[in-house]
Amino acid sequence: MSRHVMRVTALALGLAGLLGGSALPAGAGPSDTGLKGAIDTILADPRLDGGAASVVVADAGTGETLYQRDGGDRLMPASNTKLVTSAAAMELLGPEYRFRTEVLAAAGPRNGVLRGDLYLRGTGDPTTLAKDYDALAARVAAAGVRWVTGRLVADDTRFDAHRLGRSWAADDESSYYSAQTSALTVAPDTDYDAGTVVVEAAPGGAAGAKPRVGVSPRTDYVRVDNRATTVPAGRPDTLTVEREHGTNTLVVSGEIPLGAAPTKEWITVWEPTGYAAAVFADSLAAHGVRVGGGPPRLGARTPDGATVLAAHTSMPLKDLMRPFMKLSNNMHAEALTKTIGYETSGRGSWSAGLAAIGAYLKTEGVEPDQVRQADGSGLSRMNLFPAAQLSRLLLAVQDAPWYADWYDSLPVACAPDRATGGTLRTRMCGTPAAMNTRAKTGSLTGASALSGYVTDAGGRRLVYAIILNNYLAPSVKGVEDAIVVTLARSDTAGGTIATAAPERVRTSGVPADVECAWRKPATC
Repeated sequence: MSRHVMRVTALALGLAGLLGGSALPAGAGPSDTGLKGAIDTILADPRLDGGAASVVVADAGTGETLYQRDGGDRLMPASNTKLVTSAAAMELLGPEYRFRTEVLAAAGPRNGVLRGDLYLRGTGDPTTLAKDYDALAARVAAAGVRWVTGRLVADDTRFDAHRLGRSWAADDESSYYSAQTSALTVAPDTDYDAGTVVVEAAPGGAAGAKPRVGVSPRTDYVRVDNRATTVPAGRPDTLTVEREHGTNTLVVSGEIPLGAAPTKEWITVWEPTGYAAAVFADSLAAHGVRVGGGPPRLGARTPDGATVLAAHTSMPLKDLMRPFMKLSNNMHAEALTKTIGYETSGRGSWSAGLAAIGAYLKTEGVEPDQVRQADGSGLSRMNLFPAAQLSRLLLAVQDAPWYADWYDSLPVACAPDRATGGTLRTRMCGTPAAMNTRAKTGSLTGASALSGYVTDAGGRRLVYAIILNNYLAPSVKGVEDAIVVTLARSDTAGGTIATAAPERVRTSGVPADVECAWRKPATC
């Protein structure tokens, strides 16, 4: 079926249901199958008392709406926003799109001396590791450069200077999922949390001693203020790591008992462009390249006609999709949003990127005037999407040429490998939804979402979008899971519906008030 025919079919069969009515005559339709009663029962869970729900279930092949509850109501989608951003990136940038980081100069070296400035130019790659900057420095040295008379200039001008998104919470500032966005940055490991360092604190040698603290990658760009204390074994572990606002001072405080496992935290830096410049400058020095013009200069543009001395190219976008979507990486979403803006309009800004994403949504039958997208990741509480519009997108992209790679990037329920299961790796285990459903999770305080695909017991492929808001319970993930498990264990075409009860106690051992999408440990 062509993309055009699928879109027309889906809209013809499901439009009324997605907007809050019924796609079938009165007295017939979804309520007759028992699916309506089953999902209504799940949504009556007391954890949603006083809250709001926007839920749509549709046949993935025909687009027919099988169930809807307030499908047109706009709610905060949290990280379900990434469904939109990722699909737009695959369409507008292309699955083979790569970022490029370059080292340039006005001219090559003579007798080991490079006269003038040395430029480090980024294009937004959120996956550049310290070892990649080291490889760039090695290539500069191999090109014969031993002495730079000018300064190291960090060119991050591909993106604008706005580092944080609209309405991002101030108390998230040092958390790895709320890093600043720059066209030049560093990721500390292959989770690719751009703009962060990893801080690891282990107990000292005796009670009363300060913990041993290390930072990766090793850099003087951040300073550790160790105020913590090692305490006797058996005492509570209260050790915390936070960055002081407006600085790169990392404060380690609290207590860690003897024998305790090290505390490991991913902490954002202040000004990631400077972080990238510092890491690269250290690598230049390690490879015998001296820069004599003073400290790095940030935010200046590379002159036209500069000579490329070394370059690093990122993985293609189709591969970047996996860490992005599996681990719900906010910084990937924001880098892609600004990159979309640059590639479509020459402006690497949130406003330009979001305008292009909105135009793309319209081509897929999603109504941009029915949604509000304030950032690429869903971290902003200004984002508003109805489940109906998310389900339309899930239906429409199925025949995109890049769909297989995009679909493969979605987390898989109960797949234990973190690179496959992602943020769904501990959910719906021991049910027909395990290893069956692929979906994007979403978590903010008082907002939760789950949208994706599942095959029911009769072999029918379904699309679902679930957005839950304004609840006071610590978590409503059990409600979402019960809806998906009900779909997976039912024969929706045959009318045999097997309702699943929402899980009330987590079997994964994770505290009820903690969302796995906010945590790093593989056990979560």
